[in-house]
Amino acid sequence: MTGSDAIRFFATIDARDIALVGGKNASLGELYQHLASEGVRVPNGFAVTTEAYRRHLAAAGGAHAVRALFDGLDLRDVGDLTHRAAAARQLLVQTPLAPDLRSAILEAYGVLKDEYGDGVSLAVRSSATAEDLPTASFAGQHDSYLAIRGEQALLDACRRCFASLFNDRAVHYRLKQGLGLADVALSVGVMKMVRSDKAASGVMFSLDTESGFRDVVFITGSYGLGETVVQGSVVPDEFYVFKPTFEAGRRAVLRRSLGAKTVKMVYAGDGTETATRTVPVPDEDRARFCLNDEDVLTLADMAIKVERHYSRRAGQPRPMDMEWALDGENGALYLVQARPETVISRASGKVLEEYRLRGGGKVLASGRAIGARVGSGQIRVIADIGHLADFRDGEVLVAEDTTPDWEPVMARAAAIVTRHGGRTCHAAIVARELGVPAVVGVDTGFEAFATGSAVTVSCAEGEVGRIYEGTVPFEVVRTDLSTLPRPATRILINIGNPAVAFDTSRIPNDGVGLARMEFIINESIGIHPMAIAHPERIEDPEVARELARRTCGYQSPSHFFIERLSEGIATIAAAFYPKPVVVRLSDFKSNEYAALIGGRAFEPVEDNPMLGFRGAARYLHPAYADGFALECAAVRRVRADMGLTNVRIMVPFCRRVEEGRAIVARLAELGLKRGEHDLAIYLMCEIPNNVLSIDAFAHDFDGFSIGTNDLTQLTLGVDRGSAIVASSYDERDPGVKAMIRLAVEGCHRNQRYSGLCGQAPSDYPEIAEFLVEIGIDSMSLNSDAVLAVTRRVLEIERRLGRAPRPLSGIGAHDPQ
Repeated sequence: MTGSDAIRFFATIDARDIALVGGKNASLGELYQHLASEGVRVPNGFAVTTEAYRRHLAAAGGAHAVRALFDGLDLRDVGDLTHRAAAARQLLVQTPLAPDLRSAILEAYGVLKDEYGDGVSLAVRSSATAEDLPTASFAGQHDSYLAIRGEQALLDACRRCFASLFNDRAVHYRLKQGLGLADVALSVGVMKMVRSDKAASGVMFSLDTESGFRDVVFITGSYGLGETVVQGSVVPDEFYVFKPTFEAGRRAVLRRSLGAKTVKMVYAGDGTETATRTVPVPDEDRARFCLNDEDVLTLADMAIKVERHYSRRAGQPRPMDMEWALDGENGALYLVQARPETVISRASGKVLEEYRLRGGGKVLASGRAIGARVGSGQIRVIADIGHLADFRDGEVLVAEDTTPDWEPVMARAAAIVTRHGGRTCHAAIVARELGVPAVVGVDTGFEAFATGSAVTVSCAEGEVGRIYEGTVPFEVVRTDLSTLPRPATRILINIGNPAVAFDTSRIPNDGVGLARMEFIINESIGIHPMAIAHPERIEDPEVARELARRTCGYQSPSHFFIERLSEGIATIAAAFYPKPVVVRLSDFKSNEYAALIGGRAFEPVEDNPMLGFRGAARYLHPAYADGFALECAAVRRVRADMGLTNVRIMVPFCRRVEEGRAIVARLAELGLKRGEHDLAIYLMCEIPNNVLSIDAFAHDFDGFSIGTNDLTQLTLGVDRGSAIVASSYDERDPGVKAMIRLAVEGCHRNQRYSGLCGQAPSDYPEIAEFLVEIGIDSMSLNSDAVLAVTRRVLEIERRLGRAPRPLSGIGAHDPQ
């Protein structure tokens, strides 16, 4: 065997060489050769070819000897699989490398030492010929060895990589995929080790891994070597970057989430196979993100370029799964792996599958939801790999974390729960591929799980996955979206939770008619805006400490508030981009504001908060002026800095025309001028005076969204929060319908947009029919009602002789 047969440097291989160097090495060569000039960094390295592997296999007895070891294997017998696979690995490990192969490897090692210095550390990684392909990832099936130094350690690592082709999980995976044991060969990749032990590393995707939303780059990261993220032994930091505005020059982080990052993997320093160790992360490092914004945006730029390159080669969109590392010695970011994403990107976008719980129960624990499914069964706690044989089909697998060795039982689980891990850990990746619901990163309550207890694992309630006690009934609703026309009346969505925005945007819609700012403030911030603006006024020491704790790591409390609120709004805006997203300014009542951290220091005590210090009057009052300025700064950042100009503003509970005029002027003073950069400002039409004076209000507002909750309350004089008079509260009352009709007619008369955001069309078919008949422009509904109301509206329009919009127009129309 010649050196060129055994060794190929990255500069001489590309994606066409999978048969020679395996999927991982072929991809690294592709990046090294074709994208380095565009700023995509890859450490130099070489591949020990599949020809070398085949020669080594022949020396160990050949493929027939391996096949004989697996004759009659039952994949369901975990113990038998373990025994046979160990025997196959032993054949390859005990067989010495041929002298000419040893020489070729060491000569190539010398080239890397010449480039990086004699003390260079190496990553020695397996690269199979059926790995990192568009149809199968083989994630983590074969072994890699990090921080290898010295000739003998390198040679030993290469031999062990060859043997890992017959790991339990690799054999199981290949046979499940219909691949024969001799159909796959293995190459070894040897590359310069990036010193991420001194910085950070992680995984990123060029789409959202849960919803399949393709317009974002999703990045996860933690301190130290990347194995902790991949293995799921940490909950990593998460970052999103929105591709369309990024590529248009608005470089900003869309959203971020701070992970626990409790441990990190670093060099042990002895240069052997145990050259790494895991150590705790100091509290001050855990409290901050492992990447700054500049690094996040650099990674996003790399991800976009890699996806574009592979999509060009494939002749179709090709979302990518990548691993990155930040070098703590030179500050440079590197890609150390890139492969096609093989699960969510292959899912059909034409059929909407919704899992819905039909009951509830006690929540035992929660974590990060993987997928959007529900599964139930009896718990099987598996403490370590030695107990995998105890697992039974249809049980709920509960473990600290999982490794590729666990895959044979993961495929048989009704659901998976792990204490550790983030959305790009091994358990998450495999659960997606298998279509099994999983909740990862469960800490609080984990100890209460006991083998034999029945639970329901729900990943169908947004970003948070919940484990319920007992068996909770659920249903699966499937809708063929390809055959659902769009009605002439626009159907928009009400949303408050950014965590469900990407997934919700898959439902046929014309944008967001009501994005509730107060939900973001309550869930993501939790602090009263005036306490943020004036922390010096907080006299309660405990409240002051909590405020300081939550805003720790930010330049100031104001920076914390603006960043958190803007990222929540931006996530919703990005999910529906370029369709309009109408953001309602905060509409807490004084008692609700008082419940926020620090709120009692700034809020009055009112007998009837529903009719008191809320809406436009609050924004203009000195007691809230600085808090309102923070809200506006967040919206301005979304539109100006992040480029999401599809965001519009809606002013709630504006009592008088003069008040409306003043609030529009105040918005302009705070950088949100009506008409500038296409900014539209709407009024929540929910007070009878809004209807009666609509011609005057129309001079200052671009449209009106009828809020049936307050309009019904104030038209009928019914406290909608009172159970005693609840029977008198009815949106179908002729007086309420007359108000709605007058509002829509006033919008038509003044050529202003008319919409309605409320539950009435969902609850009452006659209200939907009434709205269509009077020619309202849009209805904005909760997501669970959208499909049913869409079908209802289509039927009503058919009876009225109105033609639906063509399917090709979905998502392209602006309701104004």
